[in-house]
Amino acid sequence: MAEKASLRTRLRQLPRVKAEFPYFDTDTAPDEPIALLLEWLEAAIEGGVLQPDAMTLATATVDGHPSARTLLLKDVDATSVWFASLSSGPKGLELTENPEAALVFFWREQGRQVRLVGTVEEGPRSVSQQDFLQRQPNARARAIAGRQSEPVEDFDKHLKLGEKKLQADPDFVPIDWVAYQLTPWSVEFWQAERARDQVRLRYLREAGGWVKDLLWP
Repeated sequence: MAEKASLRTRLRQLPRVKAEFPYFDTDTAPDEPIALLLEWLEAAIEGGVLQPDAMTLATATVDGHPSARTLLLKDVDATSVWFASLSSGPKGLELTENPEAALVFFWREQGRQVRLVGTVEEGPRSVSQQDFLQRQPNARARAIAGRQSEPVEDFDKHLKLGEKKLQADPDFVPIDWVAYQLTPWSVEFWQAERARDQVRLRYLREAGGWVKDLLWP
């Protein structure tokens, strides 16, 4: 029987996406990155990308210990990207200690990534309340029932307490539910292409505005 190839070899031989990726004309890219982010996000939605709103959020403690997780984009405005979480959970505590974070969108079907690094702050309470009330009832009950990322003890009991709380007060919003906005100082657009391998366009925010640079792959 033939010896099985090493994991390293098998990983290198995995099939890649064979679709024709979009052409990234960096010469016509807008002067600021949010406009391009919205353009690419719209293309991902219209192009049928699976969960185009999924993004990886990386945070770190004040001592520099990093953590990352995937969550959902909630909104994009003229200057910021929005997400929501419990401020009492790990990511919320890390953002309190160290209000800098990184976000990554990966749209596999289109060979695209967008990387953002910036400062995070809490949005208005009204936005947090609106976001929570738009969640599905079971998601709201789970957020009320237990402490995020803590060990589960008698899940069903606590979930029923959360459901009971919502039945008594359908508009209840935990005080620690927060809509966060990340205002980037660096945004990089990464496009895989057959002819050019990878095209990377980075925006850096400086005193006079945004500066664009092409990066080596």
